[in-house]
Amino acid sequence: MSDDPRPQKPAGRFRRMLDRLSTSQAELESEELQEDAATAGCTRIGDCRDRQIVTVTGTLRTVTLRPRAGVPALEAELFDGTAALDVVWLGRRSIVGIEPGRKLIASGRISVDRGRRVLFNPKYELRPLGRE
Repeated sequence: MSDDPRPQKPAGRFRRMLDRLSTSQAELESEELQEDAATAGCTRIGDCRDRQIVTVTGTLRTVTLRPRAGVPALEAELFDGTAALDVVWLGRRSIVGIEPGRKLIASGRISVDRGRRVLFNPKYELRPLGRE
C-alpha cells in the first residue's frame, strides 16, 4: 500500500483513451498538426521570426483572392497547431490543389506585416490526400 494520499492516474492505453475523450476536437487537431511538423522536420510557425528562412507545414484554413497593389494575389492561411501564417502567391488568381483543408509544406523567408507572419511566393509541396 502506498502512503501517497493522491489518487493514482491510470496508465497506458486506457489513460490515452480517457485523455482523447476529454479533449476538444480543436485541441486534438492542433496536437496532430504539431506532430506532423515535428515528423517532417519543419519549424513551428509559432517559433518563426521576421526575416527567417523556414520550412513550415500545416493545414490551409482559408483561401482567398485579394489583390495587392493592383496585382492579383492568392492568399491562404496556414495553421500548424501553434500559430497561423499567411501564404501569398503574387500574380496568381488560383492554384490547383490550394484549397481549404489541404495540408502542405511551404518554404521561404518569413516577413511580418501588421503583426502577422507572411510567406510570399513560397516553394511548396502539397501533402497527399490519403494522409489526412
